[in-house]
Amino acid sequence: MPDYVLTNEELSQMVDTSDEWIMTRIGVKERRVLNKEGLGSGYLGKKAVHNLLDKTGIDPDTVEGLICATCSPDYQFPSNATQIVEDAKMKNAFAYDLGAACCGFMYAMDTAASLIESGRYKRLVVVGAEKTTSFVDYTDRSTCPIFGDGAGAVLVEATEEDLGWQDSILRTDGSGFKYLHLPAGGSVNPASHYTVDHKMHYIHQEGRTVFKYAVNNMSHLTAELCERNHLNNDNIDWIIPHQANIRIIQAVAHSLDLPPEKVMITIHKYGNASAACIPLVMWDMEDKFKKGDNIVLTAFGAGFVFGSAYLKWGYDPVRK
Repeated sequence: MPDYVLTNEELSQMVDTSDEWIMTRIGVKERRVLNKEGLGSGYLGKKAVHNLLDKTGIDPDTVEGLICATCSPDYQFPSNATQIVEDAKMKNAFAYDLGAACCGFMYAMDTAASLIESGRYKRLVVVGAEKTTSFVDYTDRSTCPIFGDGAGAVLVEATEEDLGWQDSILRTDGSGFKYLHLPAGGSVNPASHYTVDHKMHYIHQEGRTVFKYAVNNMSHLTAELCERNHLNNDNIDWIIPHQANIRIIQAVAHSLDLPPEKVMITIHKYGNASAACIPLVMWDMEDKFKKGDNIVLTAFGAGFVFGSAYLKWGYDPVRK
């Protein structure tokens, strides 16, 4: 996580808002911001991967591939993943970025698991790294309280135990483009005086519509995933929802009839860090997990992209 903490109190000095307004409607108390000049999401991804390598003690040369999920890459090209493997000295790894907005980490995990299940690979790294504050308009009180920066990384390895990535349902609905997108900066609207003057490099979001789609689709797909894997309140240990809005999280949990104590929430501390949200929850809450725990992931993002996945936790963490 970046060191700088942007609180609601400080934010209320920048835009017409308040701690009460933000907490009631979004649920964010504070968020982390990478405010050092010349650093982007790739820097955060490098830090996360270094921490992962230190924690696991693995030889970087044994990592065969790295997928970085991000919607805020440092550059159009080369990819964040290219920079990360160079920094981590992963000399035998392929590397690429995957763009699926707030679903990016879950999509990348599904890809990595499939590559390992194919038998062609044994050890991969998946990273979610975002500097979403780079396209936040701090004069727009409807969006600026939501987003934060951060990165998380996981090691994905082959195993013969009944653990790890079990199942997923991933979907895309392209009709959602107009409700949540970044208007400029790509090849359709490259940077110009016009795009800058018209604030086209900031997030455009129609919040009510996104809220409705997020609740409906996350709830529906998660219910479908649970039904086909015989998961219910008795055998689900945890649900990790994308940390977009506290009311979305609560609505999804309610639709599944899950008690609040099984729903992992960090939005109050970190805000919405897009593709970094789910690995940040895992990092923050790791000491609560035990080997074999049934964990349900669900997310929704721009596109629209959405999905749910079933993970059996792979190890007993060192307790804090």
